Amino acid sequence: MDHTSVKLPLYLKIAQVILGIAVFFFILYIGQDIIIPLVFAIMIAILLNPVIRFLCRMKIPRVPAIILSLLVTMLLLAGIFYFFIYQISLFSESFPLYKQKFLSLFNDSERWVSRTFNVSRWKVDAWVTKTRTEGMNNGTGMIANTVSTLGGMIMTFLIMPVYVFMIIYYKPLLLEFIARLFPESLHSVVVEVLTETKALIQRYLFGLLIEAALVAALNSIALLFLGIPYAILIGVIGALLNVIPYIGGVVAVALPMLLALVVKQPVDALYVLIAYLVVQLIDNNFFVPKIVASKVKINALVSIIVVLVGNALWGVPGMFLSIPLTAIIKVIFDRIGPLQPIGFLLGDNQPDLTQEIFVVRRRSRPSNAVK
Repeated sequence: MDHTSVKLPLYLKIAQVILGIAVFFFILYIGQDIIIPLVFAIMIAILLNPVIRFLCRMKIPRVPAIILSLLVTMLLLAGIFYFFIYQISLFSESFPLYKQKFLSLFNDSERWVSRTFNVSRWKVDAWVTKTRTEGMNNGTGMIANTVSTLGGMIMTFLIMPVYVFMIIYYKPLLLEFIARLFPESLHSVVVEVLTETKALIQRYLFGLLIEAALVAALNSIALLFLGIPYAILIGVIGALLNVIPYIGGVVAVALPMLLALVVKQPVDALYVLIAYLVVQLIDNNFFVPKIVASKVKINALVSIIVVLVGNALWGVPGMFLSIPLTAIIKVIFDRIGPLQPIGFLLGDNQPDLTQEIFVVRRRSRPSNAVK
């Protein structure tokens, strides 16, 4: 019996690829409650691996070393969480005053729009009333989504140590499983991919933490100098949002500008914008090239696309995870022959514009060709 390989038409191959990608993203979407904590746990486990190895070299048994590193990490995260809760509680006490000032500013802006663009006040009022009514109708859903998100974050915070402990404890088992998936002829490539992925995650996360701390310090100093209330809280939030490439920086500067408009003069909002632009220049030209960008070679176009895709799939956690996951995918694609063009597309190695990209062999035209 002859076993001949069936060659599918090109359109069927394209349909298979599209269907596979759609199913993959659908699984990521419906399984986000399980996948997101697991991905964070894997990254934290890789990040804690050098600490645990150091504790083991200090003659501490492996299990107590894992538990000790997890306890220190959880205490640090709990301290950060307490700082945010305390600052937000202080901000909530002043919220009625800020709300009153914001309504006054909004009314002034409404009159300015009516006078500048020659629009009658009743039309502006009607639009504002309609927008406010729609917002009130959607308020219940927003509150429900917020409560659900907070509940998910608490559950993730509680289950994360279990995930991290199990991943670190069963690390030899997981590595043996990966080794048995591939033939021995490919083990050198697998070891190379695993080693580079581990180093990438460790250096990227460490660099990201250092960059966030430096940006938070600069933001807070600038806001304190300008007299913006809750400068440290706003500065830290801005640094966390700055972790999200390109999009987070816009949201980060909008918050202190709005607060400056409410509590101070409009010119102070301009000062805040200038201060944040200076911080962004320092960050983009000194911090990122030295700390973060040198660790993850992803071009700007792909970064924006994956951040938007991550937000559509997993929300805010997806925006934070999009860049490191894309970098890991690039490491894997660079080692697989048919997928190397995609790995090259994800990177930022711009080809030389002077070189000839497409090599086209010119065919000799027949003498009787129609011109």
